Amino acid sequence: MLNTETPNNQHTELDQYTTEALVDAFINDQTEAVNAARAAGPQIAAAVDAALPRIQQGGRLIYVGAGTSGRLGVLDSVELPPTFSWPRERAVALLAGGPSAMFEAVEGAEDDTGLGLEDIKSLKVGPLDVVLLLAASGATPYVMGALYAAKCVGALTIGFANNPDAPVSTAADVGITLDTGSEIISGSTRLKAGTSQKIALNTFSSSLMVRLNKVYGNLMVDMKATNAKLLKRTIALTVHATGADEATAERTLSACEHHVKVAIVAIKKQIDVRQAKTLLDQVDGNVHQALQR
Repeated sequence: MLNTETPNNQHTELDQYTTEALVDAFINDQTEAVNAARAAGPQIAAAVDAALPRIQQGGRLIYVGAGTSGRLGVLDSVELPPTFSWPRERAVALLAGGPSAMFEAVEGAEDDTGLGLEDIKSLKVGPLDVVLLLAASGATPYVMGALYAAKCVGALTIGFANNPDAPVSTAADVGITLDTGSEIISGSTRLKAGTSQKIALNTFSSSLMVRLNKVYGNLMVDMKATNAKLLKRTIALTVHATGADEATAERTLSACEHHVKVAIVAIKKQIDVRQAKTLLDQVDGNVHQALQR
């Protein structure tokens, strides 16, 4: 029996717990997700390094999963554009059963190997693309079909699983095993298995974006200011990075469509935003290098 399906022997009387004990048990069990992600750190780092050159050449991030795993892939994909100004067409999520499965289970979709294969084909996946395949069990047919199709066209495949030696991780170019063991509620991988996948995806995509010069120091300088809260954030980030007053930061940001990294370079080098953008373009958006020119 898979580790993720094996009954947990530490909480055999879970239904008899007090509410306080229940809450403590669920929270404490989540620490195993952190431990599993930490243990997989070298594999996550290898995945980032393998993905970087393909993404730098214009490849896409394509997330594939079913159920909880698929929904976590969708979540990571949709958060990249506002956080890092990542093009929406370069962060694509495939969920077994289609978009409606985000809100309601589509029975049987995850068991269809051919559907996974066809969904990858429909995206015209190619050698520059990076396909992230998520399956707690590590053998979901839909995901395995997508894996096979992606490998056939030379895409980089990265497999995430919560069981050791799972097909999705052993067959992928880079395998990431998040060994969270048995769930406190037997087989409910929306718990710590899902948490570990969320941690791993956040770590992978955020690390990749840092390598792509989307961050200056630890500041989010390539975000999209799409609402009032984010507009205020761009001002605060610019003030923090440059030491300028708010009026200067806001004036400079208004001149460059609130692109924080452009404003930082313009203010610190005392040049106009057009010149700042040209400098950044010359160094692939690296703020440190632009400031040294």
